[in-house]
Amino acid sequence: MIDNLDRAARRVLATNWRQRVTVPAPRLYPHQWSWDSAFVAIGLRHLSPTRAQRELESLLGAQWRDGRVPHIVFDPHVPADAYFPGPSFWRSAAAADAPPVPTSGIVQPPAHALAAWATYRADSAAARARGFLPRIYPRLVEWHRYLTTRRDLTGSGLMSIVHPWESGMDNSPAWDDPLSRIVPVPSADFTRRDLAHAAAADRPTDEDYGRYVRLASEYRDAGYADSRHRPGFAVEDPLCNALLAAGEHALASIAAELGHDPQAHLSAAARLTDALVSTLYEPAAGTFFPRDARTGSLIRSYTVGGLVPLVVPNLPVATELIKTALGDRFRLGEACPLPSYDLTASDHDARRYWRGPGWMNTSWLFWRGLRLHGETALAGDLRHRLLDRVRTAGFREYVDPLTGAGHGTDGFSWTAALTLDLIRAA
Repeated sequence: MIDNLDRAARRVLATNWRQRVTVPAPRLYPHQWSWDSAFVAIGLRHLSPTRAQRELESLLGAQWRDGRVPHIVFDPHVPADAYFPGPSFWRSAAAADAPPVPTSGIVQPPAHALAAWATYRADSAAARARGFLPRIYPRLVEWHRYLTTRRDLTGSGLMSIVHPWESGMDNSPAWDDPLSRIVPVPSADFTRRDLAHAAAADRPTDEDYGRYVRLASEYRDAGYADSRHRPGFAVEDPLCNALLAAGEHALASIAAELGHDPQAHLSAAARLTDALVSTLYEPAAGTFFPRDARTGSLIRSYTVGGLVPLVVPNLPVATELIKTALGDRFRLGEACPLPSYDLTASDHDARRYWRGPGWMNTSWLFWRGLRLHGETALAGDLRHRLLDRVRTAGFREYVDPLTGAGHGTDGFSWTAALTLDLIRAA
């Protein structure tokens, strides 16, 4: 059974490979996505460490001069109308700091340092022969510096996202309140391409999409400048900040491997962890909540993003997060993957994108956090059930966490890649 699943996962990644990059899904997502490539590299390292290195090198090769890593790197060989919003919308060439290749102007969660360290460790000899770490380390440092300086919009020490797409959890209910300030662009003014490849009931609504387009166009027209005074959306997201803190620990390991002093990264990780807990954790709820950077108020929406900080080493509230995950809102031990949104909420929707379905990547992060904090039995059970879900539903983009019904696109790269990693974690 495991051998069959392994072969099927390999086929997905082979099908979605495009010479130096892996697309998330050929029809729905025909370009390179940022945090997708991080998760893909984590799986690819078990098949070809060199190919995993190239995945990350390709993405970071499109890094902007200000340090940001764009959330999409566009393939010039893909028809211009295959995806919206495409290169003609983002107009990255007009931005002062943009690279020569067409990209978007926003970012995604910083999972890349974790992926780089895992990829290096898969075959350190081959990585050293290619000069992988010396080339990628400075880029990762600049990426983190961008997030901790240009994106610290409140002075709290935490990074802010300026578009829901930057969270990776695009249409999460957590963004409903801050998004309500945004006047949507009428749906007649743009053409969605996603609905040609996925059911409308699985995707964000036209009204939400109109808000996304408004925010992205305003950010673009402002030259992709980062400021708390710019009108629009700004949120301190626990998932992004947790990955940033965990990434600093990975950078410390990379620095030590290169013969550098890792202390700066360890100190940064400690500062981020302290800010994360003191600013976004609510003891009475036993979880992390996003904070609206414009109002200073916590957004009390129970999402899987509030549990992902378990991935941070030495997290002082790890026990409390696990207790919340085991409770009625997420039902760890029964629901699989972990639901993206509170199962007890009246607006939980088990099939609509990030408003209820379970995703492999967030469950993989929580699984990693369980292992990190010594919860080996819970981690082993989650691993077993995740593999069973994939075996039944296939390599779907997301699934109903209770029934296992698949939604979104099929042949999804990070589902396949992280399946390979879970298989080899036995």
